[in-house]
Amino acid sequence: MRVQTIPLSRIKDLEGWVAALTQPTALMELASLLLCVGLAWTMVWLLRRALGASDRKSILFGQRLVDGVLFPVLLLCLAYAARALMARWVPLAVYQIAIPVLVSLVVIRIGVKVLQAAFAETPLVRLLERTISWLAWGAVVLWVSGLLPIILEELDQVHWKVGGASLSVRTIIEGTLTAGAVLLFTLWISAAIEARLLRSATGGELSLRKALSNATRAVLMFVGLLLALSTVGIDLTALSVLGGAIGVGVGFGLQKLAANYVSGFVILAERSMRIGDSVRVDGFEGCITQINARYTVVRSVAGRESIVPNEMLITQRVENLSLADSHVWQSTVVSVAYASDVELVQRLLLQCAVAQPRVVREPAPAAMLSSFGADGLEFTVGYWIADPQNGSLGLKSAINVAILKALRAHQIEIPYPQRVVHTKAAVPTS
Repeated sequence: MRVQTIPLSRIKDLEGWVAALTQPTALMELASLLLCVGLAWTMVWLLRRALGASDRKSILFGQRLVDGVLFPVLLLCLAYAARALMARWVPLAVYQIAIPVLVSLVVIRIGVKVLQAAFAETPLVRLLERTISWLAWGAVVLWVSGLLPIILEELDQVHWKVGGASLSVRTIIEGTLTAGAVLLFTLWISAAIEARLLRSATGGELSLRKALSNATRAVLMFVGLLLALSTVGIDLTALSVLGGAIGVGVGFGLQKLAANYVSGFVILAERSMRIGDSVRVDGFEGCITQINARYTVVRSVAGRESIVPNEMLITQRVENLSLADSHVWQSTVVSVAYASDVELVQRLLLQCAVAQPRVVREPAPAAMLSSFGADGLEFTVGYWIADPQNGSLGLKSAINVAILKALRAHQIEIPYPQRVVHTKAAVPTS
C-alpha cells in the first residue's frame, strides 16, 4: 500500500514538525540519510585515492575528505535519489529539512573554497565568507519555515521603472545572487587553471606560467562580469559610454596604475626577472618572491620585504644577480706584512675558502695580490656561491675567521697602521 507524503507546505508550525519527526518512519529516513553520508564519503575517498589528489588547497577535496566541495555535492545528489525512492513508501519529514540544509552546505562550501583558492587570506575575504554563510543559513530557515515564497512575493510587489525596464526588489536580489554565482564560477575556473599551470614549475617557466594565469584570470573575470551584468538586467550597449570614460580616466588620472599593470605583464612575458632571482633595485637587494600584476615583492636575507612598483623595474636600472647564472661572486680583503711569503699566504687563503661547503668548486676560488698598501700587502680572496638567497654575511664571517686562524698558526703578521711623528727642536731667537 502506498502512503502519501506530507508536503512541506502543510507543516506550518512547531507542533506539526514535532509530530512529523517523531513518527517511526523518521528513523528510516535518518538511517537512509546516514547511508548516503557513508556512500558519499566512500566515493570521495576512492576518487581522491584514484586521482592522487594530495593538495590541501584543492577545491574539490580540501584538506580532509569532508572539507572540499565534492563531498556535499555527492551527498546532496544521493539524498535527492534517496528521497525520491522513499517517497513511494513512507511520509517524508527528515528529508524536508535535510535537503535545504545540504543545499546551503554546498553553497557555503563552494563560496568559501573558491574564495580561499582565488585570493589570499584577508579580512575582506573572511567577511565575504561569513556573509555567504549567513545568507545561506538564513535562506534555509526561511525555506523550511515556509516563509520564503511569501517574502519573495512581497518583494516582487515593490517595483519601479528604470527607463524601459521594470525592476523589483526581488529581481535585484535574484540578479545579484546570480551575478555572484557567475563570478564564483569564473573564479573557480581561473583558480583551477592557475593551479595546473603553476604545478611543478620553476625559474623562467614559473614566471611565464604566472603571466598566463594572470591573463587568464583577467579575461575570465571580465567575461564573468559581463555575464553577471546581463543577468541583473543591465543593457551592455550602455557600457560603451562608460568604457570611453574609463579609457579617458586611465589615460589621465590612472596612467601610473596602468603603467604598472602593463609593466607587470612585460616583465612576466620577457622573463628578464623571474621568481627566485636575486636582484638589487633602488639600493635594496634581495630575492624576488612574487611578481604580481601591479607590483613585485623583493625579500632580503634579513627578512624585510620591499614592494616595488613594476614600472620602476622597467624604467630604472636593475641589477639581476642571477639572470644568466645563479652563481654570485663575493670577496674579502686581507692585509699581511711585507715580509710574508706571498705563495704561502695565497695557498692558505685558498684553503680557507675551499673548506666552506657553500663555496662552489667550479669556478674555483682565487686569491690574488691586489694592492701594495701603505701598511702591508693586500690580498683579495674571491669565491662563488650558488645560494645567495641564504645570505652572505655568515659565510664571509666564517672565511674571515678561518683566515685569521691560519695566519696566526703560520705566524704571519697582520699589520696595523703605524705612524712616525718627527718633532723639531725650537730654534732659539736672538
